[in-house]
Amino acid sequence: MSENFVSFGEQGAQLTYGSYLRLPQLLDAQHLESDPPAHDELLFITIHQVYELWFKQLLHEVSAARDAMLGGEAGGRLWWAQHLLTRVHVIERVLVQQIDVLETMTPQDFLEFRQRLAPASGFQSVQFRELEFLSGAKDPAYVERFRGITPAEKERLDTRLDEPTLWDAFVTMLRSFGLAAGSDEEISASLRTAAHDRSRYAVVWALSEALLQHDELAANWRARHVVMVERMIGSKSGTGGSSGSTYLRSRLPVQYYPLLWGLRSEL
Repeated sequence: MSENFVSFGEQGAQLTYGSYLRLPQLLDAQHLESDPPAHDELLFITIHQVYELWFKQLLHEVSAARDAMLGGEAGGRLWWAQHLLTRVHVIERVLVQQIDVLETMTPQDFLEFRQRLAPASGFQSVQFRELEFLSGAKDPAYVERFRGITPAEKERLDTRLDEPTLWDAFVTMLRSFGLAAGSDEEISASLRTAAHDRSRYAVVWALSEALLQHDELAANWRARHVVMVERMIGSKSGTGGSSGSTYLRSRLPVQYYPLLWGLRSEL
């Protein structure tokens, strides 16, 4: 029998559901810090681990969508970029909805174990910052402000700062259609051209709308998140030493693609 032969089914199976998903390792990754154990700490850990899994998937999809757009019109992969960005939108809606689960925890329940979290903070989520950088909101200052990250994590952030963003890929795609994209003014003019001739520039318009949807859903998550934090801890500082909800509210105006938002006023 060939060494590559795989027998499916209950008998003779070489791979099981649990082994494929690494369930023993996955289900052993939730370790409570509270003593005695606070009932809702498991929920808190689970929700945030799930967020990190979704962030990993989003990075996978956004990177591939960017690469597909970098190929331009001649690459023939723009349909793939559209498909992946649609998936990104669905995942981002799930991220917003997960906050509903977290809000079943009362402020009193959270306070049972909150002090055990310090100085850990959601601010330290490397994957979330990677996603922002990849989307177009690059800020080298964040890398300097991170505390407690490993050399490998810093290297990942530095790589994201150096590599093309979704916006860079979109601009490259504009040029592949013969549209000017040398400055913000030229890009805005090209966007107006695509908007007024959607039959000729259908994929350009569709991808611009897909990027705007990504931007809007990221804004929805930030807005929903800050309200949840205020509901849980009010104006208290964050466990990592940040100003808590004050910092989160300062991030609400962030836009990945201001030119796409500005287009609405120019149509």
